[in-house]
Amino acid sequence: MTRFSPVRSSVAPSPLQVPLQDTTAVAVLRRRDALLATTAALLFVSVLGGCKDGAKESEKQARSHAEALTVLVEKDVLEVERGLPEGAKRLGPLFGKEEPQKNLPAVRSALQRVRREVPDLLIAKSTFFAFADDSGVAVRNDLEQDAMAGLNLFSIFPELQKSKDGFVTTTGAFPGAPGKAGPDRDFLAAAPVRREDGKTFGVLVTGWTYRRFSLHLSETLKHDLQEKLLQSGDKGKMPVLYVGVFDKTGAYGAPQTPPSNEKSLSEMNLPEKTQGGMASGTLNLTDRAFGWAAVRTPKLGADVGIFVLRSEI
Repeated sequence: MTRFSPVRSSVAPSPLQVPLQDTTAVAVLRRRDALLATTAALLFVSVLGGCKDGAKESEKQARSHAEALTVLVEKDVLEVERGLPEGAKRLGPLFGKEEPQKNLPAVRSALQRVRREVPDLLIAKSTFFAFADDSGVAVRNDLEQDAMAGLNLFSIFPELQKSKDGFVTTTGAFPGAPGKAGPDRDFLAAAPVRREDGKTFGVLVTGWTYRRFSLHLSETLKHDLQEKLLQSGDKGKMPVLYVGVFDKTGAYGAPQTPPSNEKSLSEMNLPEKTQGGMASGTLNLTDRAFGWAAVRTPKLGADVGIFVLRSEI
């Protein structure tokens, strides 16, 4: 009878040469591997299904958030629509017959006073108030450091020229290098400033950047969600949320929004997608499933809107 040599060979034996007990072990191992593969496949399908379900839930919630934020946007712009003409009306008499250009500290003081005295302007989300002469040249704003002085606002934002006759809003971008968060855009509003004889001698201008306004919307949304969690006793984690403003030039999120998120949304052409109303869907960003929603906000501009990105923890 042929026996296996006790001497170990450096060459692995053929499966046909494996003893009976070893053959059984191989079969067991093969069954184990097959079971593990099947389990892994089922787990993958389960996780994939869970991701899809989670993303759809995120989309549903994002639509709800976007709808609520459009109401907030309208409220914020209405504060400016009501307050700015009233502020301009009060600003004129503060100058009297004096030429504002000759007393810049007085101009800043008058702007600050008007903002304090007009309730809508006091709570407005504006980041500045400025007085420009009747040719559109910015004289002074209410900030300590005035980077606007000397800029012709009518040249940068042509629509503002109409503000000599009444309240107007427009969008565009101030010149200069982008900030740390990247390129930005501006929403501006203006109203005529008249002397006692009714003659317009300048305009009162206010506004905010898209990114600063996005931060306001984002913080408000997160605060409201946190309040709901506390009131309901739900100790679940807050979802990942990104809020921003879009127009034909791209998408602009609040600070800390990943540039890759903005790039993906910009490539989706949100102004076109929202022509018929709110648009939404799901997408994967940096290996995380998100639901998104976007809707136009006419108060900010004809082709301007807001977007919400949400992902469940």
